[in-house]
Amino acid sequence: MEKVHLVSTEEIGWKEFEEFSSGGTRIVLSDEVIKKISECRNYLDRRLEKEDEIIYGINTGFGSLCDKVISSENLGLLQKNLVMSHACGVGDEVPKEITRLMLLLKIQSLSYGHSGVQVETVQRLADLYNHDILPVVYRYGSLGASGDLAPLAHMSLPLLGMGDVDVQGERKRASEVLKEKGWDPIELKSKEGLALLNGTQFMSAYGVLLCLRVFKLSRLADIIGALSLDAFDGRIEPFHELIQQIRPHQGQIVTARRFRWLLEGSELINRSKAHVQDPYSFRCIPQVHGASKDSINYVAYVFRNEINSVTDNPTIFPEQDLVISAGNFHGQPLALALDNLAIAMSELGNISERRTYQLVSGTRGLPHFLVANPGLNSGFMIPQYTAASMVSHNKQLCTPSSVDSIESSQGQEDHVSMGANAATKAYQVMLNLERILAIELYNAAQALEFRRPARTSPYLENFLQEYRKRVSFVDDDKVMYRDINLSVRFLRDVKLDLPEDLLVMRDYSPEDMR
Repeated sequence: MEKVHLVSTEEIGWKEFEEFSSGGTRIVLSDEVIKKISECRNYLDRRLEKEDEIIYGINTGFGSLCDKVISSENLGLLQKNLVMSHACGVGDEVPKEITRLMLLLKIQSLSYGHSGVQVETVQRLADLYNHDILPVVYRYGSLGASGDLAPLAHMSLPLLGMGDVDVQGERKRASEVLKEKGWDPIELKSKEGLALLNGTQFMSAYGVLLCLRVFKLSRLADIIGALSLDAFDGRIEPFHELIQQIRPHQGQIVTARRFRWLLEGSELINRSKAHVQDPYSFRCIPQVHGASKDSINYVAYVFRNEINSVTDNPTIFPEQDLVISAGNFHGQPLALALDNLAIAMSELGNISERRTYQLVSGTRGLPHFLVANPGLNSGFMIPQYTAASMVSHNKQLCTPSSVDSIESSQGQEDHVSMGANAATKAYQVMLNLERILAIELYNAAQALEFRRPARTSPYLENFLQEYRKRVSFVDDDKVMYRDINLSVRFLRDVKLDLPEDLLVMRDYSPEDMR
């Protein structure tokens, strides 16, 4: 049966966004939302009947042109011109899952009844989402300050019968698709173009998708790290509960608890060790993985707030008889969070590659480069190089965007967040992290075979068994990029079954910010 989401003013959580990100859910505007949108629109129309009142962006120009008054007969054309002139995006097309989330986030933001749009405009956004008609949006163009202007302009062009859309993988003109559907282009009224373009939905869509992906990657980092620990003949003592109690960072506590559970019943972890200590990449997993978890939780808290917010300008409050020009479109909270997230993901990849390096180093009874006949075979020498190259790339990508600002609009917009650049950089870090973890798994699974007949824990043996259905043990040199790609696909597809008490809270609360 088709899933239906009734858009309301109630908060949307991560569970709903997991469903939305892949499509297959139909959006329906609730009666409550339709009423709020209509009341706000009617209020604005009444305000504009007072011909002597000047309201920014509604009957004035935009940015540094805010002092230019626009006649009442040209208010609709003003908004249409805004959308057309701001569609200046360039670069690669953003992933379709991002565009889908942009539509959803814009619908949600407009549905609170503070934006002055027509119901028809919001409904058409829902129509695009429901029919999986995805506007073509480009990577570059947003400064992350006056909203994501250029990306949201491209998202909005199809409402006017302009621009390009993607329909089941086929690029089409929006005008053709509207004609096929029997839809008339939307005739924008005052304020509507500004409501569509002002907002953080480009940054937010990336942030939402990143959170959903990194929730899983953080868990996979622990599972794969536990496999590596056992394959390296590592020690369990650094994960002891007492160690975490005397330095009680939430992420550190959860990481150590998860490792103790993951390794429960392992023959390898419980056998006596010849070595007294492990390298930091194993011994400090609770501290490093845990710090990243705490950052991830904070970022999730920021984006949980943002996806349930009104971020356009000016903002309309019909009940208070106010139209306020302010700055809710500014992306600074998101830019800082995205830079933080990029660093947190980069560090998960950094320590993962170090574990891979240790596994191929020919120590602790493991063969050099994890092959039985090194020399004739190079074995797993170069996958570590590949991981190292991505770790280095991530370090470069982690130069923060949020500390940069370039003045625009003749000085009116004199501080910008660069949050859109932070978002697209963080997305690349996430893709690199996924590949780095896949390479660690590739190595850890190989190394563990040299410990046979000893076994790791039942959970990790089952995980390894599922992995071996796709990637086989390597006896002699082979072309390895296919195995690496299969490992990446495995990480995306595998379902993780962990007890509830081992899951990090997804909704970071202010009480946890000690």
